[in-house]
Amino acid sequence: MQKIYNLIAELCSYIIGSCTEDFFVKYSCISNSEQKRIHTLIRGRVNGLFSSENTIQQFSESLMTDVFFEQLNALVQDIKNERDYFAIVGLVQVLDESLETILRAQTAEFQQDDFSVVLNTNRESTGVGLLPRCSCVWERKRRLSHYYNRMDNFLFNLLLMDNSILGELIDKHFFLKNTLFPHFKERRALQIAATPLRLERNFTMSVYDENKVQYFKIDYTGFDFTADNELVWTKILTAGKKNSDIIIFPEMLGNPEMEGYISKKLQTLSSAERELIPSLIILPSYWKDNRNTVSILDKNGSVLCRQGKQNPFRVEQESGNYLEGINSSLVVNIFHYEGMGRMAILICKDFLTTKYLEQLMRCFKLTLIIVPSFSTGSYDFRQSSALCAHDDCNVVWINACAAMEKGKESNFENIGYVRKRIARTDDEAQHLRKMPACAGAFTGKCTHDCLFYETIQGV
Repeated sequence: MQKIYNLIAELCSYIIGSCTEDFFVKYSCISNSEQKRIHTLIRGRVNGLFSSENTIQQFSESLMTDVFFEQLNALVQDIKNERDYFAIVGLVQVLDESLETILRAQTAEFQQDDFSVVLNTNRESTGVGLLPRCSCVWERKRRLSHYYNRMDNFLFNLLLMDNSILGELIDKHFFLKNTLFPHFKERRALQIAATPLRLERNFTMSVYDENKVQYFKIDYTGFDFTADNELVWTKILTAGKKNSDIIIFPEMLGNPEMEGYISKKLQTLSSAERELIPSLIILPSYWKDNRNTVSILDKNGSVLCRQGKQNPFRVEQESGNYLEGINSSLVVNIFHYEGMGRMAILICKDFLTTKYLEQLMRCFKLTLIIVPSFSTGSYDFRQSSALCAHDDCNVVWINACAAMEKGKESNFENIGYVRKRIARTDDEAQHLRKMPACAGAFTGKCTHDCLFYETIQGV
């Protein structure tokens, strides 16, 4: 199948490099007669893509003969020579539709792998990567077509990733097993739990100068992490009893023992007990060796991956500004799941860095962004979540009460938000669901029992 994927990547790259935005605007309103011309051209030159009823038929391995590729390559060469851009895009659309069944099978294969690489082997030369595109129950079929004029507006079974959008970032893809969320297909809904965890900090912050810049770093030494780990485990169990599919913790409140502790707890559960655990666990991030990292576990205790923070936070103090002393790995992990689309974790400042946020949304057509943070304010997160609205990308943001500073209590009226797409007939108030901080957060009397629940569902 690699030949066909490489050809599609070449054609997409050719169109992206040859056509202006105005072309995509016009192609979005292609006439019936022009579409008929393109289909007639393809059907007359390449055997096997259309049935006897003149409808596009599903691709099969038996179709991939030398004769088929000779015919296909000859057609491609001719329409390129004629600069018949409408025919080139039309051919890509026909191939995209004809690959639907094969791409479903490919998705099932990817679900068995630890991580997946793109389908085409010519990504470096074409600047284009292709993957199966998982559907999403809250995503419009014509998503983005009214906002962005791009080649990927016209593909539905293939996810087209443009390196010019991705830039220097390195993408890593995880197709989650279809058994991970056993109730999703029936419910068409994702149940999420989020917690600010606690008011107390389990770390110290120190500052230093390096190469003319003031930095800060985080240190967890000198703390007993037993109670912290037990609290996180209790939250996981509580969220599971409420049928939560995902539980999300804030930034910074992890520790060097937490990942191992939680993973071992999960692995010692019986099968019946594991059924009462959230399928996906986003642990609090942990700062170590100039990295700020979130561990993502499944309910079996396996560490699916670790997402590093890419953009450093800046602390403003009377003595000056201090930059978070982290080194970016540039690696972004994308989770794929049929019905949920594509999910990513953006740690605090990553979500507020508009260029980075837009890179990920546009390159991967994200449908869910999870934002763990440790921040003295909420306003900017609310504003950034609004940027995701017309992209049909839902957002879950959770802050930490431990980030509260004297004089900034008013910023903590809400400790989290869920921004979600709703139907046009639904109550507008459902667009943004607020997680109000409890009274104890303002009086220093944390009971450690805050846990918020929200549902993101099909539209």
